[in-house]
Amino acid sequence: MPSVEVEGRRIHWREQGSGAAMLLLHAFPLDSRMWQQQLDGLSDRYRVIAPDLSGFGASTVPADPAAYSVERWAEEARAVLDACGIERAIVGGCSMGGYVAFAFLRRWPERVAGLLLADTRAGADTPEARKGREQTQAEVRSQGKGPLVERMLGLLLSQRGQGDAALVQRVRALMDQREAGIVGGLEALKNRPDSADLLPGVRVPAVVVVGAEDAITPPALAEEMAAAIPGARLSVLPAAGHLANLEVPEAFDRALDFPQAPR
Repeated sequence: MPSVEVEGRRIHWREQGSGAAMLLLHAFPLDSRMWQQQLDGLSDRYRVIAPDLSGFGASTVPADPAAYSVERWAEEARAVLDACGIERAIVGGCSMGGYVAFAFLRRWPERVAGLLLADTRAGADTPEARKGREQTQAEVRSQGKGPLVERMLGLLLSQRGQGDAALVQRVRALMDQREAGIVGGLEALKNRPDSADLLPGVRVPAVVVVGAEDAITPPALAEEMAAAIPGARLSVLPAAGHLANLEVPEAFDRALDFPQAPR
């Protein structure tokens, strides 16, 4: 995997295909491997670039939770584009990756040729959600990541997906991340800003995708985001949960129909 250094962090990424650049940002607590079917399936249309954000995958894992934020992850994404010689890209992400896409859009709107929001939300954490993340941080510190991984398997996949032993095994493997990264990732998630104010100002093609059975960011939230973005296209994918790109990859890929953007 190629890599670039960003303020002392070594950031690795996967890349495949040619054409308009598409930057895909992964969910929590996964890494760029979650996009492998898109790297394969979209490579005839796009130059797909999928980084491991710091704390996850092959990239640096800072020990201090204060080193994590959606803004720092956006800086890493920008550095990857720079290293690839890409000025503008379709920027998108799933769940946590969507939060990073919003941070990227806030800082560098001129570099966003299109916006993909998959199984994510624009709002910040509520006080109750922040408290829940803090409890999870304490759990991971005291008990390790095992309880979180098993709990999340029931939330990330649809009912059908939970019955697919191969898919469950794959998602469990994708969540095999270092505990310092999980704790740090939760720190970034609980402190992220509200991005709802960005939605009416989006002036590039936007696609909002959600699994019809997403229990974490349900279709109603996707509908609200799509309604707030001028000209956005909404795709609700049947038989899919929070990781729609993994459960129904062909349908997910078909939804990503963007006008050709500069390379």
